[in-house]
Order: sequence, then structure tokens, then C-alpha cells
Amino acid sequence: MKEKKHAAVSKTSNVIPIQLDATFFFERAVRSLDRLHYDKALKYFRRAVDYEPDNPVNHCNMAGILSEMGNYEESNRILGTIVKELDPSMTECHFYMANNFANMEQYEAAEDSLVRYLEEDEEGQFLDEAEEMMELLQYELERPPKQAVIKSREGLYEHDQARILLEEGKFVEAVRVLEGIVEKYNDFLAARNNLALAYYYMGLFDKAMETIQEVLKLESGNLHALCNLAIFYQHSDQQEQLAPLIELLKKTYPFHHEHVFKLATTMGILGEHETAHRHFVRLLKDLSLQQDPCLHHYTAIAASNLGRLQEAERLWRQTAKLDPGSDIPKYYLDQLERVRSGEEPPPSSYHYHLPFEEQFRLWEKSSSGLPDHLKRDPLVRSSFFWALRHGDRQTKLQVIQALGMIADDEVKDALREFVLEPDEDDYLKRIAIFVLRSIGVHDPLDAVLEGKQTVVESNLIPSRLPVWEEKWQEVLEAALARMGKQYDLVQQHDLLTLWVEYLTRVYPATPKINKVEGWSAALEYLTAKMHRRETSYHEVSMRYQVSISTVSKYARMIDEACGIKEKMKTVFPQFGEFSND
Repeated sequence: MKEKKHAAVSKTSNVIPIQLDATFFFERAVRSLDRLHYDKALKYFRRAVDYEPDNPVNHCNMAGILSEMGNYEESNRILGTIVKELDPSMTECHFYMANNFANMEQYEAAEDSLVRYLEEDEEGQFLDEAEEMMELLQYELERPPKQAVIKSREGLYEHDQARILLEEGKFVEAVRVLEGIVEKYNDFLAARNNLALAYYYMGLFDKAMETIQEVLKLESGNLHALCNLAIFYQHSDQQEQLAPLIELLKKTYPFHHEHVFKLATTMGILGEHETAHRHFVRLLKDLSLQQDPCLHHYTAIAASNLGRLQEAERLWRQTAKLDPGSDIPKYYLDQLERVRSGEEPPPSSYHYHLPFEEQFRLWEKSSSGLPDHLKRDPLVRSSFFWALRHGDRQTKLQVIQALGMIADDEVKDALREFVLEPDEDDYLKRIAIFVLRSIGVHDPLDAVLEGKQTVVESNLIPSRLPVWEEKWQEVLEAALARMGKQYDLVQQHDLLTLWVEYLTRVYPATPKINKVEGWSAALEYLTAKMHRRETSYHEVSMRYQVSISTVSKYARMIDEACGIKEKMKTVFPQFGEFSND
């Protein structure tokens, strides 16, 4: 009798069961595609969709096969379902749909899908292909293409705008744009570097240093960040940290022009003129840069600091040929003669403009105020903002006046912040308030005065008077109208302050004002004396069409009430002794 055969349950079976799932059919579909078996590939992709109907990738693959097979309408139906129902973030589907529409010669629809792709896709995977297709559609439609804001280039576009703002000296606006870019694109290092520079230009040194350190955490060898860090170390006199960084930069040999120029200017600013000169000469050997007057100027600065005065003269003469309308090379050639004679040291500024002190001197001599090109010059503006935070008292006084002549939104923001600084001098803050009022800021201002947070209402200057008579205002307006450009903003402010001080001291026994011009003339006379300006009772009486005795009488009344001689030592300590005619 034959034995019955039983399965050996104790032994492991060698049969591997087939696991039918989406991955299985996806892999089969890919193999079929490799063999150009589109029908089989489509069948397998359909089965993958059946197993994972919520997976948009499977649907997209199926749409791709349909497109390859020429079934463009069905392909677009599936692609439309993906972006409408399954996954709107798969913005590449709009590009695929544009291709399908173009193949069906539906060019208007293709353009619409392409514009939507450009405006919604953050990665820009098919950006080059999309731009080529847009050119083709322009030819087919026989008209210019629809405009699209390319989302994948948003960061680059915004960064370019921020760089323009920096070049124009609009640092507050640049910071606002750059902070937004950095928040959105964490690894956009160029934006972080420029943000650090913007903070630095505004005098916000701690924030500038913090931002640079963030760049170096992301990329320790970033040349722009290392150069900026070296400048910041020099500014803050951190010599111990600066020394090894200089040694590292001296050994650095970049190849891109932009990097070479950045390194060269940085080394020049750090006083490493030999290294700066070597890199500038490298740049000058490039034919495409030999017509750049700025580059010749920078090389001349380095050469003059190395004692190579003949080379510096040759370079500045070449600068003058390349930029014949500029006063810059002429100024430095004149200075070079003083350097040769030992009267002056070589110039130290690696910037293609007149030194700030020279520009300020020319401005003070000019009757037309601050020239437009200086108002726009980012280096001049950054000098102003820096000095407003870090300068001495007299420098701040000059800067506040200069900012009043620029009078743009950024200046207004800077002065608003200044009057809130608890450690700043109250007199300077009152000047800043006066400047803000004079350039059109009439809303209430938050300020810290006499150590207390206060709100300065929309009148010209804070006053403790319970009322403000119309005649009192007329006195001020008559004086300010006649003072005009002969008196700067500080002097105008001091006249106003003197008038308010006088009225406050004599209140409520304020004098009856019959002739406004007499009081206005007296105020101008006293203000001129406080600022050591040449004037006399006769001169102001002629201008205001009042008698000398009237001016003298009112000036004496104000002097007796306010004690102006003592005021010169307290309220106006920056001025000299008061003197009569």
C-alpha cells in the first residue's frame, strides 16, 4: 500500500508571494516605459491609481503617459483634477497642461496655464522651458505675451530691489525688504550679508554683528561675510579677533571679479594696502575693467599709501580721462601734491567720491543747500545716520540740520527714533522735533523729554502755556519768514524757543502786541547775538520796517525776563558769550 504524502509544515516554503500594491504596478509601469510599451505602462499606472487613489503622483504619471500617446484632452482632465482636488501644491501640472494645450494648438489656453505655472511654482524646475514656450506662444499668437510675476524668482527680484535701495541710501526700506527675504528664504546668504550692511550703515552695530555671525554659521567660508566681519571688528576695536581674520584674508585668493573687488576694498579699509594693491592690479589687467574710473581710483589710493606716488599720479590722471566731468580725480591730484610735500598724509578712503568733510564744507559754503547728489549718496547718508547715533554733540547738531534738508521718509523715521532715545540730550531732541515739524510731520510725536515719556502735540514745539494766542503765532511766523535761508534750522529753533520761554516766564502778564514786527525783529536780533552773528538794531529795524527804539525796547524786555546772558551758559552752552552792539 502506498503511503499518503503530507505537506511538510515544519519546512519553510521557497515560494515568494506576490504583493500586489501600488509600488508593484508602478515598477511594472516604469519597466514598460523603458521598453516604449506605452499601452502596458498606462495599464499599470491605472492599477497603481486604483490601489492609491489619493496619491497625486500616480495620477500625474498616468497623465504623462496619456500625453505621450497623444491623448492630450484626457491628460489635461487628470492634471486638472490633481491641482483642483488632490494636491494644489503640484504646480508643475500647470506646465504639463500648457504643453498639452500647445500640442492641441490651443495657444490662448496654453498661455494661461503657463502664466499660472510661473506665478505659482516656487521651485522653478521648468523655468527655462517655460520661458522658451512663452517665446513660441508669442510667435503663434502674434502679440506680446501676458505678463507674469515669476514666483521662483521672487527672492532674487526682491533682493535686487533691496540692493538698489541700499545704493540709494534708503536703509530703512532696504532693511524692511531684506528682513522679509531672510525670514522667507533662510539660506539666502547674500540677503543676510546685505542686511548686516544695512544695519551697519544705520549705526545698529549689534544687529549687524549678529546677522554676520548667522551667515557664518550657515557657511563658515563666506567671503563677503568674512570681509564684513573684519570691518565690524575694526570699527569696534576688537584687535584680538581681527588679527587672525586679517591673516586669513591675506592668504585668500579669489577668482570671481566680484569677490576680488570685495576683498581688495576690505583690505584697503583695514590698512592692508599691499594686499589691496595686489588685487586691484589683478583686476586692472582684465580688459573688460580697464575703462572703469573707480578701479583706477582705488588702485591709486592703495599706491599712494604704499609711497608709490608716481604710480598714483598716473592712475588718477587716467581716472580724469575716463571720467572727465568729475571733480574727484582733480581733488586727489591736488591732494597728492600736498602728500608729496609732507603737508598731508595719503588719503585713506576707498570710495569714489570726495571725502565727507570736503563735501560738508562745500555744502556749508553753498547758498542752495545740500546738493541732490549728496542727498542720494548712500555713503553720505550712512555717515549722517551713523553720526546721529555715535557722533559728539556738535556733530549731531550738524547732522540733524542736514537730515532736515534731505527730508524723506527715512529721515523722518530716524528722527522719530532719535527723540525717543532716553540718553540723548534734550536740546538735540527739541531741535529734531523742530526739524520734523519743519519738514511736514505735524502728527503728535512720542518723545522722551526731561527723562519722561511724553507726547508732543502738533504745534511747533512743546509748551507749558495753557493758551496760545494768535498774535504770538504771528510774531513767530513774521520772524521765521524774514530769517529765511540766512539762518539755519538750529537758529530758527532757538528763536522759537526764546519766544516760548519769554511768554512762559511773564505769563499771565504777557504784553499786549500791537505791532507784530517789532517783537519779531527783537527775537531775530537776540537770536543772532546768541549765535555770534554780525547784526545790529539798525539792520533788523530796516528789514522789519520798525524803529530802532522799538527793537531795542522789546529786546531788553525779553533779555530781562529770560536772563539771556545766563542762558548762554546753560540752555545754549554751545555758544559763546553774549555781547551787545
